[in-house]
Amino acid sequence: MSGSLSITSAMADPALLDLPWDVPLEAWPNDTIAALPKGISRHLVRFAHLGGHVAAIKETTAEMAKGEYEMLRTLQRLEIPCVDPIAVITNRTDAEGEELKPVLVTRHLRFSLPYRALFSQTLRPDTATRLVDALAVLLVRLHIVGFFWGDVSLSNTLFRRDAGAFAAYLVDAETGKLYEGGLSNGQRENDLEIARVNIAGELLDLEAGGRVADELDPVRISDGIVTAYRSLWAELTGAESFASAERWRINERVNRLNELGFDIEELAIRTDDAGTTVRIQPKVVDAGHHQRRLLRLTGLDAGENQARRLLNDLDSYRAAYGKESLDEEMVAHEWLMRVFEPVVRAIPVELRGKLEPAEVFHQLLDHRWFLAQRAGHDIPLAEAVTSYINTVLRHRRDEATIIDPPTGAITTAIPTIDTAAVAVVDPDDEGDWRLKV
Repeated sequence: MSGSLSITSAMADPALLDLPWDVPLEAWPNDTIAALPKGISRHLVRFAHLGGHVAAIKETTAEMAKGEYEMLRTLQRLEIPCVDPIAVITNRTDAEGEELKPVLVTRHLRFSLPYRALFSQTLRPDTATRLVDALAVLLVRLHIVGFFWGDVSLSNTLFRRDAGAFAAYLVDAETGKLYEGGLSNGQRENDLEIARVNIAGELLDLEAGGRVADELDPVRISDGIVTAYRSLWAELTGAESFASAERWRINERVNRLNELGFDIEELAIRTDDAGTTVRIQPKVVDAGHHQRRLLRLTGLDAGENQARRLLNDLDSYRAAYGKESLDEEMVAHEWLMRVFEPVVRAIPVELRGKLEPAEVFHQLLDHRWFLAQRAGHDIPLAEAVTSYINTVLRHRRDEATIIDPPTGAITTAIPTIDTAAVAVVDPDDEGDWRLKV
């Protein structure tokens, strides 16, 4: 490796030095490469083992690599869901001194998949709609902070399962630009049109390859991002007027936004000269309302929908055992120790790469509900855990990046507090695992 190799990184990982930077990326040895599904990219991208995790290596120009690295770091500071930038590697040369392309190194997002890997055989309309809805939420969040993407597509996004829905993460920011004064309506509409056209093209490509269900309409699905985006944007940023006697509508607006997973840090509230009409408008909207509450109460870091589901189970636990009057944080700690953690510990080691713990718990609640419906009576949590592991989890493909080698399995009964968990079953969820029990 040439001594002139340059590594730009805020937190340099010594393991970077172990990778074969003096070899063209396409020729890297198999023992370095991690076999993971990847999306379509205009650049050569490969996954490589880096210490205890996996990194995505993308060949590009030095200018574009440095620009995207800085942009991803900025988006992270703004709490936008995106991949974690690790380093920019420049001044690469091979053994003969020939120049090699610079690369951008990002950390692969565990349990995330490109859209093409989220369905086994054919893409169903409901799954496609969920993906597009998740992308619409991401696009709204980007536009709120003043980020113009310029290349919105399913291919430039990674998706993680989030309690029956999907959460979208930006994975390619090389065309993006951040505007401190915010985006104009024209810029937002331009991004939205790019998204609509790209999504239609991606779905039509799948259709041509026979990989979508017959009833899926690519144009209708792609048009859906426009509807979803505009509805969410209006809810988050739109002004609302009402009579001064209806001030309860202020709390209603806040609660409605909380249900969508957003917090309001500031509200602009104005009355007219006669004092008869009130006009409110959110000024700063922050995503992750349920995530932050769950993190504050339990220390668990989960997706927004997963957090909502776990909080619902926590609330059910408080109600079932008459603990509503007790300190919320104390009850949350008890629920964590006696309900959530025993479930996670019961998952055999060799199966822990299937899904992240919060998603496992969400699916377990659905599975327990289904068993109770079929049996006609409530099912103990420990019994539901055993059934879920053997009939559902063992048959899923791994969605983690790295799976620890199997060292044993927990087969004994777990000491749990049985909660009356109520779930809303969505029989059209991708995989339809409940129907296979």
